[in-house]
Amino acid sequence: MENIKKRWEISKNWQLLYPTLGVVLVMITSYIIARRVLHLFGLNNTIWEWILISMVGIVLYFLLIRFFIWCFQKLENRWKVTYKWEMIAIFIVFAITGSLAGKLAGPFTEWIGLGRNNVNGFLYWTARILLIFPIYQVILILIGWLFGQFQFFWDFEKKMLKRMGLGFLIP
Repeated sequence: MENIKKRWEISKNWQLLYPTLGVVLVMITSYIIARRVLHLFGLNNTIWEWILISMVGIVLYFLLIRFFIWCFQKLENRWKVTYKWEMIAIFIVFAITGSLAGKLAGPFTEWIGLGRNNVNGFLYWTARILLIFPIYQVILILIGWLFGQFQFFWDFEKKMLKRMGLGFLIP
């Protein structure tokens, strides 16, 4: 436990929430991916399903953990954070925000009358993808604030919008 605290610069016990949440979310992600991949091959409802899901899930878990640690090392000097555990919180915020924006764009397109059954598929998907952007921007700030990283995401948002030529939207 001391090694984890030292590696992620954790000084208070509540900060252990972020590495713990990160590990749990990677476990859930690897399970979902393993299950969907095996279902593509028709291996659901067989005696081998849980054994294969467990094996593939464990392999995916370790591959994802190695990938995220590699990402942390690459972004450690680019992102200005006080403690390393904040990077875990930032990654979690990006994951939640991206997933939530993608999920909310579907019902929102239905609500504005551009539902899958109402319009051409090309128009539906174009509208849905275009709606993801503003939804993502708002949710990024809100989820970032909930995770105690408001300033990082506010600066990130301003920088991103300026690079896209939309800096006039930010006061």
